[in-house]
Amino acid sequence: MTDIEKNNIPEQPVDAPVESPVEEVVAEPAKKLTKEDILNRLKEIENDVESASRVEIDGLKQAFYKIHVSEAEEAKQQFIANGGAEADFLPTPDPLEEEFKQLMSAIKEKRNQTNAELEKQKEMNLQVKLSIIEELKDLIESTEDPNKNYAEFKRLQQQWNEVTLIPQGKANELWKNYQLNVEKFYDLLKLNNEFREYDFKKNQAIKIHLCEAAERLTEEPDVVSAFHQLQKLHQEFRDTGPVAKDLREEIWTRFKNASTIVNRRHQKHFEQLKEQERQNLDQKTVICEIVESIDFNELKSFSDWDNKTKEIIALQNKWKTIGFAPQKMNTKIFERFRKACDEFFHKKAEFFKETKDVMTQNLEKKRALIEKAEALKDSTDWKATSEQFVKLQKEWKEIGPVARKYSDAIWKKFIGACDYFFEQKGKATSSQRSTEQINLEKKKSIISQLKELQQQTDDPEIGQKVRDLMKEWNETGHVPFREKDKIYKQYHELVDNAFKQFNMSGVSRKFSNFKSAAKDVQDKGVQSIYKEREKLVRNYETMKSELITYQNNLGFLTASSKKGNSLLDELNKKVEKLQEDIKEAEEKIREIDKNILEQQGEQE
Repeated sequence: MTDIEKNNIPEQPVDAPVESPVEEVVAEPAKKLTKEDILNRLKEIENDVESASRVEIDGLKQAFYKIHVSEAEEAKQQFIANGGAEADFLPTPDPLEEEFKQLMSAIKEKRNQTNAELEKQKEMNLQVKLSIIEELKDLIESTEDPNKNYAEFKRLQQQWNEVTLIPQGKANELWKNYQLNVEKFYDLLKLNNEFREYDFKKNQAIKIHLCEAAERLTEEPDVVSAFHQLQKLHQEFRDTGPVAKDLREEIWTRFKNASTIVNRRHQKHFEQLKEQERQNLDQKTVICEIVESIDFNELKSFSDWDNKTKEIIALQNKWKTIGFAPQKMNTKIFERFRKACDEFFHKKAEFFKETKDVMTQNLEKKRALIEKAEALKDSTDWKATSEQFVKLQKEWKEIGPVARKYSDAIWKKFIGACDYFFEQKGKATSSQRSTEQINLEKKKSIISQLKELQQQTDDPEIGQKVRDLMKEWNETGHVPFREKDKIYKQYHELVDNAFKQFNMSGVSRKFSNFKSAAKDVQDKGVQSIYKEREKLVRNYETMKSELITYQNNLGFLTASSKKGNSLLDELNKKVEKLQEDIKEAEEKIREIDKNILEQQGEQE
């Protein structure tokens, strides 16, 4: 036997189907490239279309448009951030996109042409191989000595090996038919045993080498490369002739077992890619749901919108760190996210436009109040004018905000007129000075009692007595202005020492300090009290907004993150601290409101 048997004779039984290493090659995501890198690679592919795979071309296309969409989105967000309306945004034409489309079109046309020619050639090759099989049948059925037909048989075998590509769907059946007739012819040959054994041993050495090569591929780190190399080994295995009959099953099993390992690793690799893509889709779906669940009715101030905008930008940045979703869903999920973000920024633009109009109206209203305040500031009808100023101040609070560039200036004008009137009123109503002197003596007495208490370390009621004196201090009215700071300092030093000495809770002391500070503000006039109240309310609203943001972040991390508990613990601590601060702010606002009512009662 000679090289004739080197064609497509497998070691498995004749009627056994030829195993296919894998049904389909799954596309891997393209590596991160620049647009220029992608265009340069496409130019190379255009010049050698036959050597490029559809998987690579699709990956380059997907990578190009991912960069292109990302750049367009960044340009739009920059346009909006610079004050432009979203509806007015027009993306700048990208010359690289036009070049990209031309290259893709040219590649597609060449591939179509190549494929058409290839299919035509495959059909022609099929007919040639069918003709060879018919000629083999004629040799088998010939009545002449098979040894005389051996030269013709070798010619047909050589011709069969030279014809390669045929339609995939016909390959297996065609090869089995050819193999059957080749084996029939060999059965007819009366060649000597030495020649046949030599041919078998040569084929055996080749196939053992192929088995070893396939076994090495089971350890190849690049499973995709290993799979493609295996396809070449399979073709060589099929093209190599038979071995001795008693070794055929053993060698085929060895080669098949190595092939199975390579194929399973290849399949597992793409199953892992698909699982990762599914996880990516889950994460992106959660982000979409977060943006879509925004209640625009709750965003009522610039601060609300700014805080929510920061959340959206954080989610957009998070989106960029997540890989591809499954191919059939990748575009859909991105369109869903972009639609949700566009809706948010559209609503934000509408809010800012409407708020700008309202602020312009508020500015005119507040300017009108300034004119009224300045017209009243020189009045000496203290009671009636005080009532009018209180009314003006109430109207001022109800009007709402104005643009930041005007707010400080108009507030200074308004509060200046108010303060001027109440200062003049204070000078004219100096009868309160005697009361302030009495209050001074009371507070000096409290200071003396605190000093005495600090010497009584064995008194079990010491803590309560200190608190009673603090309460008495807060209930005592104002003292002369020149004495205020001095006596206030003495009092707080004694209170601080008492709390440290007797291990008393600092909560009462902290709130007591605020009450004293509130009374000091009250000395400066009702407008100072209102100003302090507005400051507290702004701080209160800011803390509430931060609390909502942290709570939203906690919900997001719980839904989509697998990080450790340390981040969650840190956020929970911040939430608890904010809740305590908010409660304290509410108590302070109530104390301020109490002082405002007292001030208004004194004016009446």
